[in-house]
Amino acid sequence: MRCDVAIIGSGIGGSTLAAILARRGLRVIVFEAGMHPRFAVGESMILETSETLRAMAELYDVPELAYYSSENFFAHIGTSHGVKRHFSYLHHEEGKPQQLRRSLQAVIPKEPHGHELHLFRQDSDAHLTAVAIAYGATVLQNRAVKDIEIGTDSVTITTNSGQQFNAQYVVDAGGFRSLLADKFGWRDRDQQAHTRTIFTHMVDVPCFNSVGASREEYGVPFRFSEGTLHHIFHGGWLWVIPFNNHPDSTNALVSIGLQLDPRIFPPRPDLSPEAEFFDVINRFPDMRAQFANARAVRNWTRTERLQYSSTHVVNDRCCLLGHAAGFIDPLFSKGMYTTLMSVGVLANLLLKARDTHDYSASAFASLESLTLRFVQAHDRLTANSVKSWSNYKLWDVYSVLWLTGAYLEYVKLLQMRSAAASPEEYFRQAESLRLVGGGFRPFDDLANEVDALVEQVDVTDQAAVDVAVSKIRNLYAKIPWMPPAFRAVLAGKNHLPKRKVRPEILRPGRGFLGAGAFRTHFFGNASLFSVIRFYLADRKRYAARAVRADKRREYQRLLARRRT
Repeated sequence: MRCDVAIIGSGIGGSTLAAILARRGLRVIVFEAGMHPRFAVGESMILETSETLRAMAELYDVPELAYYSSENFFAHIGTSHGVKRHFSYLHHEEGKPQQLRRSLQAVIPKEPHGHELHLFRQDSDAHLTAVAIAYGATVLQNRAVKDIEIGTDSVTITTNSGQQFNAQYVVDAGGFRSLLADKFGWRDRDQQAHTRTIFTHMVDVPCFNSVGASREEYGVPFRFSEGTLHHIFHGGWLWVIPFNNHPDSTNALVSIGLQLDPRIFPPRPDLSPEAEFFDVINRFPDMRAQFANARAVRNWTRTERLQYSSTHVVNDRCCLLGHAAGFIDPLFSKGMYTTLMSVGVLANLLLKARDTHDYSASAFASLESLTLRFVQAHDRLTANSVKSWSNYKLWDVYSVLWLTGAYLEYVKLLQMRSAAASPEEYFRQAESLRLVGGGFRPFDDLANEVDALVEQVDVTDQAAVDVAVSKIRNLYAKIPWMPPAFRAVLAGKNHLPKRKVRPEILRPGRGFLGAGAFRTHFFGNASLFSVIRFYLADRKRYAARAVRADKRREYQRLLARRRT
């Protein structure tokens, strides 16, 4: 059997790519070793990921991709998914109650698109695979790939059953056990981050505000169960991602994952994964209280060190995608953004190759460059965040670098979608992105200085930490483009404002558009009027009422087709 593109793996990356390519008329075959629905991690959306999905939905005319960008699409995707109104961090010390002031709630804007989602991946991935099939892709489930042979004119894929398929190009989206990464010896394990994990899904996990201090006592806009909660501590962190956190929820599960630095928490093969999980969290009184009656609903998974990357991502007629190329840590949920931005870039390159017949490594070099930049940036951000949790004063200032980098990336992505008339134009602008900072050179310079200070400091030396913190604060003070809300966090506020749209953000030179190099980079020649017009158009297009109306029209079209 022949095709244009063969994809190994039908996770969120492989299925999204298959849907786009099939929608644009390419013959696509997807090989899936397992069967949907199936368990997968990577459940917490972020602004950058959601915006990338909206861009791909519009640029490639695959509206289903936008369904996973907002709570407003429950009518399309079902209510097994959770709502995400914030990213929250609670810092703990062993044997001590959690201190209220050691908290941070990064509120996600509701306008103009609605709050984000906690994806119940067995449902989202199965749905996106079905979308790919509906657009014409062939998906072969329970069909593992045994070998891939890269020829000068085509690629031959051999399954475990001995069947052979020919393609112009093969995409390995098979995760860590990538056939191509092994074949070419591309695996790279020289990363700064150093964590292992224990995870499962649980029931009877209460909101932290029900077992600890209330939302009012913390002084934050939302209960901690209304978003992604991170319990952070010296040497690790614990994610709590509820799917049961809104009135329409039909899913009682909560995703739980414990990330540990094995140099601080050596593996305990003498304990079961569950026993090791509780051995760690029982050292922290308030975490212990939250999980006192919780029960796992699936087998626990325990891994060795997670981090890996690749020396290369592309070769003639083939590439790695998503976790086949690299994985750092679930922290900040950057992995899914990396995967989906890479999907968008790769789809654009494959559509070009259909016309040029150029499937060489050099023709796909931009995919390799972007993927490796994103993985490297996530590695440094993760390593320095985990290090900073060993001394809260350091995290207090380092968290602002994370906030600023994410904010600038999101602003750039919005500007790219508003200005781009084609995928080519959009992804030409994406060539400057580095995962955080929106490709803004002054941010990159700031991040390099802040990261270097964190990397050099001895967290056990309080005097040295105080010097590093003072230097970081001085660096921030010189930046004219840092949002006032982030400066408020530096001044001691423990949350971002719930209401993002305020009159002061429209002030010329000092508001959202900024001035000088900042305005030029992020907004070009766009006027305040055009930015507001784009905002209002998005609010109308992605409003819950508009989405429900689209769903009704879709249903009426389906009925009409059945009648004929």
